[in-house]
Amino acid sequence: METLYQDTEQYICHKYKNRDEWKEKRIQGIGGSDASTLVGLNPWKDNNTLWKEKKGVIEAVDISDRPYIQYGIEAEDLLRKLFALDFPYYDVQYIDNVTLQSKEIPWLLYSPDGLLIDKRTSMKGIFECKTTNILQSMQKEKWNNRIPDNYYVQVLHGLLVTGFDFVILKAQLKTEYKDGNITLVTKHYIIYRDGVLEDLEWLKQKEIEQYETYYIKNIEPPTILPML
Repeated sequence: METLYQDTEQYICHKYKNRDEWKEKRIQGIGGSDASTLVGLNPWKDNNTLWKEKKGVIEAVDISDRPYIQYGIEAEDLLRKLFALDFPYYDVQYIDNVTLQSKEIPWLLYSPDGLLIDKRTSMKGIFECKTTNILQSMQKEKWNNRIPDNYYVQVLHGLLVTGFDFVILKAQLKTEYKDGNITLVTKHYIIYRDGVLEDLEWLKQKEIEQYETYYIKNIEPPTILPML
């Protein structure tokens, strides 16, 4: 079976010894989780803060030790293996501490939770998984037959870097109740490149506009207030 974690016509595959090396590369460009912040669609961080972090004006807050982050890190491998069991017609590939770098736009970076080959069609895809604690009904609504905007931009960014045919996002929605009970709802969302061509072009132009105007010219950007 073809190995997707190698250089292609679309991207260069960088493999690092550990997570620290991976982080050093990540700060040099715009990664998948940065993309929604860059264009003002991240409810947790604004584009001005991102610019200051990338430029070294401020140090990014380290949230790696927070319980929900640790939970997501620990759960990722298990969810990926469960996906492979549930959907055996996909070849699921994954390597730790990898960054894919676009050859067309070298500052576009992407670190997927996995890469996929559909054994039935030979189509190539991206696997992403998210774990979310549902604390309010509004949060639950954001996952109702759709992906929240920040995650949608993230997977579009992945398609821009890889040139692949589709994305599958696996979401585990967790609700904890006061009586100690827990409800887990798992959803799978599939997005085909052919169905989101306009959104891909919109994101590509937005990212280029923001990066060339503010990052290359070293101009501090005005804040785009994140949408809640």
